[in-house]
Parts: sequence; C-alpha cells; structure tokens
Amino acid sequence: MKCPVCYFQDTKVVDSRVAADGLSIRRRRECLKCGYRFSTYEEVEILDLTIVKRDGRKENYSRDKMIKGLKRALEKRPITEEKFKRLVSLIERDLQAMRKNEILSDQIGQIVMKQLKKTDQVAYIRFASVYESFKDVQSFKRELNKLVKSGKKN
Repeated sequence: MKCPVCYFQDTKVVDSRVAADGLSIRRRRECLKCGYRFSTYEEVEILDLTIVKRDGRKENYSRDKMIKGLKRALEKRPITEEKFKRLVSLIERDLQAMRKNEILSDQIGQIVMKQLKKTDQVAYIRFASVYESFKDVQSFKRELNKLVKSGKKN
C-alpha cells in the first residue's frame, strides 16, 4: 500500500482491529519512509458472480450498480453512512451465503427488499415500486397494507 503523503511503496501494519460495523477490518499503517500513519479498511469482495437478468442476459455482479439503486431508494432518508455500509454488507453476505456462481436478478431483488424492509420502510416501498413494477395506486396500497400488517405483528 502506497503512503498517501509521500507515495512510498512500503508501509507496515502496526495494528489490526475489527471495524465498528463488524464486517470489515481496520488496519493502522505506517510509512517506512516518512513515518506517516493512516488507516485502511479491508472488506470482503464478491468475485466471479454472474447475474442472470429477466430476459436471460448475463452480466457480472456490480457492487456499484447495487449501491446506486440503494442510494436512489434511500434518497433524503435519515440513514448514516455506517448504517448504509452495513446494509450493503448484509446484502452481499446473503448473496455469498447462496454459494452460487450464477444468481437470478429476481433473487437479488428479493434479498435487497428483505434487507431494506428491516432498514427503512419508506426506502423499501420505493425500491419495491420499481422492482415489482407497480402499475397503479392499488398496487402501492396492497404493498403498504402488507407492510402495515407485518409491523403490527412485531
């Protein structure tokens, strides 16, 4: 890892800890040339996962694409950066738990909706309205009623 100050190639890890989110590692590093100390974070990356779209096309999993969709659903919602990162990690954990090289886009949508429902119900409805292609107000109303009923059970 290059030093962010002098760009020297070699740094050493002086401390490693589980990050506050519990899903990544925080490493404290020191530059071997200038002595500058800085932190890096290490997290799991999903590799070699293919998404099978509804029309049969296949594309590689894109974390950025998922994050973009989540940010759209969570726009103007009170969610911290830490909570957002945790949401992304939980979704990716669920994807990895499937232990498959190919996953249907519908399966990803269901996982995203499950985690959004737990995180922010307004964002869940926003995402569901696009994902489920609500055609009219009645579709919205049905989904809202399901959400209200499940909230009463908890």
